[in-house]
Amino acid sequence: MVLLYRMTISGRGPVDALDAALIELLAAEPRVGVLEASKRLRVARGTVQARLERLQERGVITGYGPEIDPAALGYEVTAFITLEIRQAGGHDPVAERLAVIPEVLEVHTITGAGDMLCRVVARSNADLQRVLDAIVSAEGVVRSATLISLAAQVPYRVLPLVRASSAGSRPANLTAC
Repeated sequence: MVLLYRMTISGRGPVDALDAALIELLAAEPRVGVLEASKRLRVARGTVQARLERLQERGVITGYGPEIDPAALGYEVTAFITLEIRQAGGHDPVAERLAVIPEVLEVHTITGAGDMLCRVVARSNADLQRVLDAIVSAEGVVRSATLISLAAQVPYRVLPLVRASSAGSRPANLTAC
């Protein structure tokens, strides 16, 4: 018995039910191979391979690396820093300077009171001062405001978004071939 899924993408989101099932399987078991994924999803190996390639080409799947917990590496403090920058130089040169600092995990251009938002880690509050000093000494940074994270109430996640995106696309009636 071969189970078939609808092969079209729902107009409601960028993934269909099979794409979502494949993404969930890879998130739960990143080391699962294409053949094993095809067995578990009950579709042809070529279908899984084609779906993976399409998801990568469209930028839905951006990598397969391990997820790293900075605290396990000794970086137990997480902070969010809003930066005000000199507008004359633009955002890109400042972002390039910040990218050199290993403790800077993310930098976003934002709207509102600041110009950029950084997520950083440090080994301690005292070490956070060192990281802050490195950030504010970057050419183009005028001012900073720091918020220290006490706990991640909802950690970074995308699976609920994948599920919501594919909600309008359900597996077709199972058909035996």
